[in-house]
Amino acid sequence: MAPSTTNPDKDALRLKRVLGTGALVTFGLAYLVPLTVFTTVGSAMRTTQGHLPMAYLVTTLAMVFTSVSYAQLSRAYPTAGSAYTYARGNFGERLGFLVGWALLLDYLLLPAINYLIVGLYLNAQFPSIPVLAPAFVAIALVTWLNIVGIEVVRRANLAMVLLQVGFAFVFVALAARFAHGHFPLGSFYSPSMSWTAVFAGSAILCLSFLGFDAVSTLAEEARDPKRMVPKAILLTTLSGGLMFTVIAYAAALALPDWRAVKVADAAGLEVVQPLGGQWLIAFFLCAYIGGCVASAIASQASVARILYAMGRDQILPKPLFGILNARFQTPARATLIVALISCAMACITLDTLVSVVNFGALSAFSVVNLCVVKHFLIDGRRRSPKDLLIFGLVPLLGFAATAWLWTSLSRDALIVGALWLAVGILYMVLRRPALSIEGA
Repeated sequence: MAPSTTNPDKDALRLKRVLGTGALVTFGLAYLVPLTVFTTVGSAMRTTQGHLPMAYLVTTLAMVFTSVSYAQLSRAYPTAGSAYTYARGNFGERLGFLVGWALLLDYLLLPAINYLIVGLYLNAQFPSIPVLAPAFVAIALVTWLNIVGIEVVRRANLAMVLLQVGFAFVFVALAARFAHGHFPLGSFYSPSMSWTAVFAGSAILCLSFLGFDAVSTLAEEARDPKRMVPKAILLTTLSGGLMFTVIAYAAALALPDWRAVKVADAAGLEVVQPLGGQWLIAFFLCAYIGGCVASAIASQASVARILYAMGRDQILPKPLFGILNARFQTPARATLIVALISCAMACITLDTLVSVVNFGALSAFSVVNLCVVKHFLIDGRRRSPKDLLIFGLVPLLGFAATAWLWTSLSRDALIVGALWLAVGILYMVLRRPALSIEGA
C-alpha cells in the first residue's frame, strides 16, 4: 500500500479554514482570468487559422472530464498538495514526486507569465515604460499580499474578478453592435477548417484552464473541503469555459480576418480598439491588468501551497518549503522563493513560457485521471454500472483528451519539459535515502 501523506493536523501551525464555495470559485476564476482570451488571442488565432471559439470548445470538453477527476479525488484527499498528493497516495512517493515536479513547471512559471503580460501591455500602450519595471512592481505587491494571508487574497481576487466580468459584458455587447446583426459561425466551423490547427490551438489554450485544479490546493483552507472543493472545481471549469468561448467569438466578430493581427503578444489591444477607441482600451487595460494581478496572486498562492505540501512531506527541503509563518499562518518562505523565480523568468518571451507551462499541466492532468481509476475501481473495488461510468469511462476519456493535447505541444515545449523531468529524476535519485519508497 502506498504511503499516506503527512497528516496536517499534526503540524504545530495549520492553514486557516476560512473559505466557502463562493470564495473558492472566485479564486479559481481569478486564476483562470476571465479575460485570459486576450493573452493568447494573437498566437491562438494564427494557430487555429481563425477558429478560436471552436478551439475553446474542444479544450473545455477535454478539461471537463479532467475536472470531474479532480473533484472526485479532492473528496478522498482533502489536503493542499493537488495532483502531487493524488499521485503519491495512489502510485507511491516516486511517481508522486515526479507528478508534483511536472506540476511545478506550470505553477512556477504561471506567475511569471502574468507579470510579463502586465509589463507587455503597459509598454504597448505607454512605450516609455520598460516592460520589466511594472512586472517587478507587481511581483512585490503580489508577494506581500500572499504572505499577509488568504483572506486578503480573497478580497483582492473578488474585486478584480468583478472588474473583468464587467468589461467582458461591455466587450461582448459592443462586438454584437459592431457585427450589425450579422453573426457568422465560420469561427466555429467552416468547410476549410483544419482540425489539426484547431487541436494545436487547443493545446495552447490549456493555459486558460489552469485554475480549476488550483482550487484543490486550497483544500486545507476550505471550511468543508469534501463538499465545497469538488463543487468549486466543476463550477470554475464550466463557467470559465463558457466565458472563454463567448469572449473568443466576440473577438472573432471584432477582428474577422485573423491574418490582420500585427503584434501577437499584445493582439488584445488590436481586437478592442475597433469597438470603442481609447476609452475602451483604457477600460480594457485596467480590467486586464487587474486580472493578471489577480491570477498572479492565485497562482503564487497555489504553487506556494504545493511546495509547502512537498516540503512538509520532506520530499523538498522542509526548512525552505515546509514551514508556515508563525504570524500569518502562510507558507511565506515558499512564497518568497516563487517571487525570486518569477523575477528570473520575467526575462523570457511570452510564447515560450506559455508553451512550456502547458507541458507540466497536461502531464499532471493525465496522471490525475489515472489516479481516479486506481483509487476507486482498483483499490476501492467500486464496480457498479454507475461507478464504472464515473470512475472508469469519464477519467479514461479525460486521460485520452489530455494525452492527445499533450502530443500537440510545440517541439520546444516537449524538449524543455523533458529536460525538467530529467532534472527531477536526478534530484530524486540523489535524495533517495530521504524518500521512503515502500510500496512504490
